[in-house]
Amino acid sequence: METKLMRIAEVAKTNPELKFTSLIHLLNKDSLKECHHQLNGNKAPGILGTTKQEYSENLEGNLQYLINRMKKQSYKPQPVKRVYIDKSGSKKKRPLGIPEYEDKIIQKGLAKILNSIYEQDFLDCSFGFRPNRNCHDALKVLNMYIERRYTNYIVDVDIKGFFDNVDHKWMVEFLKHRINDPNVLRLINRFLKAGYVKDMKWYKDEFGTPQGGLASPILANVYLHYVLDLWFEKHVKKRCKGQAYIVRYADDFVCCFQYHKDAQQFYRALKERLKKFNLEIAEDKTKVIPFGRFAKENEQRTGNHKPPTFKFLGFTHYCSESKQGKFRVKRKTDKKKMRTKLKETKEWLKSKRNLKIQAIMDRLQRSLKGYYNYYCITDNLPTVEEFVYHIRLLLFKWMNRRSQRKSFTWDKFNLFMNKFPLPSPRKKVDIYNLRSHISYIQ
Repeated sequence: METKLMRIAEVAKTNPELKFTSLIHLLNKDSLKECHHQLNGNKAPGILGTTKQEYSENLEGNLQYLINRMKKQSYKPQPVKRVYIDKSGSKKKRPLGIPEYEDKIIQKGLAKILNSIYEQDFLDCSFGFRPNRNCHDALKVLNMYIERRYTNYIVDVDIKGFFDNVDHKWMVEFLKHRINDPNVLRLINRFLKAGYVKDMKWYKDEFGTPQGGLASPILANVYLHYVLDLWFEKHVKKRCKGQAYIVRYADDFVCCFQYHKDAQQFYRALKERLKKFNLEIAEDKTKVIPFGRFAKENEQRTGNHKPPTFKFLGFTHYCSESKQGKFRVKRKTDKKKMRTKLKETKEWLKSKRNLKIQAIMDRLQRSLKGYYNYYCITDNLPTVEEFVYHIRLLLFKWMNRRSQRKSFTWDKFNLFMNKFPLPSPRKKVDIYNLRSHISYIQ
């Protein structure tokens, strides 16, 4: 399958207007078996409770039965299991949809096909859920637009409940620009219409694509590629008097403008554009702010001491200066994100404090290393060190509650930390290290 996907990607790249008419044959027994082996067996099961291990017990028979149903067009995805997780920095819950295991296999195969086609079409401004593009790449490019281009205003946008409001009809219309295989389109439409189960009751889905589905990220990127990226590139930029740039990670994006009038016109036009496709912006989280090398001077003229800040990908961006006195954009961990992570750590230590101390420290060390890999970027080490300081305080508190007797004085705790040291934060990502093979940062 990989060879065929590479060929499809090559054809898609050389023929931007080509519509693929025969794709369903790629979802054959061998390719689905490969998808099965690539899936993580530790993920939560769907409504029928089937696990990877259970499905593997009769893998050949299960896959053949699946293929037969697909050929007869009798295969229908199961509704996803609706669960809710805490939303970072908010009391609200985020809905997740967990597909049945068999549906995960099909979605995995569909995602491969769609990625091979649309990865050739997606613009350089898009970063989320794409190969070889991550959050740090988006931050690097945004940093370049603000520091090295004529950026004076930022439009920080949040789309309200994007994954819950994707219009199914528009989604199919967008897919038809590149896919003319009715079997693939029918299969995707069935996934969109499968609905969800909550409290043992089935609910019909007229809109949305469930967060948690393996095909949802690529479908979301396709939707926003046509709704936002192409519109900004071909319509908005041409009507701006100054420079304009966009950086998008999934449904979270930031736009940079040279002139205030361009930023305001874009903000008004964006509302109408999203409304056409059944989307809307979250007014309380969307704003037009002065930001850039001249923002400080302009704000001082209006009586403000500092330019406003904005949040993007878990960081608060603010205007500052280098040691040489030149303008710099700096970033620090968003306070809400930090509080949420500290709260999670507190709850974990509270519930697991009676485990073996080696197990607790091993888990905490691995958690911190993962935290460092994301947040230890240029200029953010002081905030990360503050985070680690609070982790030490939480550790001291809950290790002292392993029994009725106090386990540690502060001196003994320091000796304990010498024996089980927490990893020290070090810079993991240099925001100014622009990789030469990425064309959009030239």
